[in-house]
Parts: sequence; structure tokens; C-alpha cells
Amino acid sequence: MNTIAKLIEKKVAGEKLTCLTAYDASFAALLNDAGIEIILVGDSLGMVVQGKETTLPVTLDEIIYHASAVKRGAPDAFIVVDLPFMTYSTPVQALKNAGKVMKRSGANMVKLEGGDTMLETVSLLTSHGVPVCAHVGLLPQSVHKIGGYRVQGKTNKEATRILEDAVALEVAGADLIVLECVPAGLAKEISLQLTIPTIGIGAGVDCDGQVLVLYDMLNITKGKRPRFSKDFLSAQGAGQSSILNAVKSYIDAVKTGAFPGQEHSF
Repeated sequence: MNTIAKLIEKKVAGEKLTCLTAYDASFAALLNDAGIEIILVGDSLGMVVQGKETTLPVTLDEIIYHASAVKRGAPDAFIVVDLPFMTYSTPVQALKNAGKVMKRSGANMVKLEGGDTMLETVSLLTSHGVPVCAHVGLLPQSVHKIGGYRVQGKTNKEATRILEDAVALEVAGADLIVLECVPAGLAKEISLQLTIPTIGIGAGVDCDGQVLVLYDMLNITKGKRPRFSKDFLSAQGAGQSSILNAVKSYIDAVKTGAFPGQEHSF
């Protein structure tokens, strides 16, 4: 079983980490059998499972329901669960709801979005034994505020802010951090400065690990697949196509540095 300490050891050793989303027991078991190190129960379920336009409507009870199913399917996996929109508006609210998620689902870690505004929250959670995965760059829960799903950190001012936020979040106690849709050069710099693992999505090959939405990398998401994703199911040779093989191909591509390529980065 992977632990925070083992994930950090892999970063130090230069071994890339692999992460995919899952929302049910069957997919969770398959990912675990394939060798995925981290399973993320993302609020992306609002879009790919529930068919909604954003992640914002997902509730705490819904995320706990799906996380519990994932835990039953992969009881020994390292499971990270998103705290949904407006369930961690204050540090005290975050602590209460993170406790619910971990106690009721059996998850190993909670994830929350935000930079310097989340420092007090991260500090409170970690001081009470709640492991935290931070998330900077593109913040899907802030999609209306930032004006859509756009690359973040393209200007020097934005890049400096994201870098400073990432460093501060580690100091506050975060054990992992997701870098979403930031320039590859910025993600590389952040990964070099932090001692905790960085998990990239649309953030270049130099992050310590990669995460994709499972439905995107299987090309079954309704609508256009994100530029930073890749269809690993169709990429297999004739007669080799299976979900398990697609996941194993993803793992191999991440471990060897073949994914993400330049075409998946900004």
C-alpha cells in the first residue's frame, strides 16, 4: 500500500507517480490491479458522471458516497477525495467536513483548491491529522470567477504568485499538490523547489506525477477531450484494446516520461 512517506520517497528517487480518477468500486478495483499509485475521487464526477456543466453542484454527501464505493473496490489503494465547492469556506467548516469525508469513506487524504487563502485551512487540517492535497493553477471550482477553463501563470506576475502559493502551502502542511493547466516551465520550477510531490494535469512532463480524468483518457467523456489528455484506449494495437491495457499503457507512459508530450502541455 502506498503511503505519503512512500510517495515522497518516489519523488526523491525520481520515480514518476501515477494517478487517475475513479468514482465507483469496479473502476477502482481495475485501477488498483493495474498498479495506479493514487486514486482521486474528483468532483469531476459532477461533469462526467452526473452530466452537469461544472463541478460546482457536487455535494458533500455525493462525494462521500462515491469515495466509499471506491474504497470498497480498492481497500488498499491510496485514495484522495475532493472537498466540494463551498464545503471548506472557513477553516472550521473545512475541518468538520474533511473529518466527515475521511471517517465515512475511509479515504487517505482530502484535496482542496486555492493558494494563499487556504493556508490557515491547510494548517488547521494537518495539525488535526488530516492529510491535505493542495491544488493551484486552474481551479475548476472558481471557473466563473476566472472566466472559464484557461491556462494560468502565463504572465510573470501570475507565475510568481502560483510559485509562492505552492511553497507556502507546503510550509502550511500540504503533503501533495496538484498543478493544473500551468506552463510546463513553471511546473518544473515548482517541482524543483518543493519537497512534496507535484501531480500535474496539463502542466508538462517535469511534475513528479500525472493525473487524468479516467473518462477522458478512455475517450468516453461527452464533448471535446481536453488538450492535455490523451486517448489511451484507442491508441492500443488491434486486438489489444481493453480498459485494463489502456490504464497500464498510461502508467507506462507516465513512468517513462513519454506522457505528457509537448502537444499535451502549455
